[in-house]
Amino acid sequence: MSGILKRKVLIWIAIISLGVVLTSCEGKTIYETHTISGNTQGTTYTIIIVDDNGKINKSEIDAQLRNFDLSLSTYIGESVISKINNSSTSIVISDAFHFFEKCYLESQHIYEVTNGKFDPSVFPLVKGWGFMNDLETPLAQDQIDSILNFVSFERGGHHQVDFQDAEITVTKSNPNFKLDFNAIAQGLSVDVIYDFIEKKGCKNFYVEIGGELKVKGHNKNGTPWNIAVDSPIENLQTRERDTIIHISDKAIATSGNYRKFYVKEGIKYSHTLNPSTGKPVTHSLLSATVIANMCSASDAFATAFMVMGTEGALKFVREHPEENLEVYLLFANSKGEIQHAMSDGFSKYLE
Repeated sequence: MSGILKRKVLIWIAIISLGVVLTSCEGKTIYETHTISGNTQGTTYTIIIVDDNGKINKSEIDAQLRNFDLSLSTYIGESVISKINNSSTSIVISDAFHFFEKCYLESQHIYEVTNGKFDPSVFPLVKGWGFMNDLETPLAQDQIDSILNFVSFERGGHHQVDFQDAEITVTKSNPNFKLDFNAIAQGLSVDVIYDFIEKKGCKNFYVEIGGELKVKGHNKNGTPWNIAVDSPIENLQTRERDTIIHISDKAIATSGNYRKFYVKEGIKYSHTLNPSTGKPVTHSLLSATVIANMCSASDAFATAFMVMGTEGALKFVREHPEENLEVYLLFANSKGEIQHAMSDGFSKYLE
């Protein structure tokens, strides 16, 4: 299966129904909607455009997503990132659409501002712990220590990257250094499709890929888009809603531990890895939902917050207003009961 591996929980639109322009019994206008859906990155996508007059078609969207995968999917052997990962010392490669460059540069910023809590060089750790192939393979401490020798996204550390127009030069100091943009790339793909639709002149629309999304304007009812967040309860057969968020002109993504984990010899191993220790996190934070201007930022910071834990995430948002983030956290208290915490500005999205 090609596509970018996702290790996220999903957020979903609370109510989606199609219809024509009409007036409800309360005199409220309901706008016509156009929905496009399909498969990408090992998951699905849904686009809802309000009164778009046929500006967008599915083939255009699929072409954009194919080009994106050819840049950033670790499941395509000929992708830009796969060629870089498979190179031993240095490589010069074309990045015609600049998707790799954009993803790399934004990842570098988030790596630095989070002090390494978000680190795209964790690919060998993710693979070692079995999360790439759904295997239950806990690592011993000596194995972790060995892998950590070449895990760091620090500038000038285990690699050097130079961007010249559409050409990338990557030099490695260790052939085992490999990149994994799964914690940001899907969010970035949402931004790519959002920008494409916006440039077509659409004013009100919703773009969702694998549960990560960005919305513009209003929904078919002429109100902000309603997005539901899952309740973080393990082993549910059906999805249960925790709360509904009302947003316009913003992006949102959720990362969580309660669906992606395995238990080996009585020990639970979460898919969220701490890049500093090389081990799965063990704190009580179950999910982090992040609202940001860009979905790539929502995606990456949600992952970083899962590493930081509840207090660390709230402190980060307070101390970095320039990032324009709001976060909604669900965690388990000492009795195992689910509790919530949020940044100061998040409550306006719940009203």
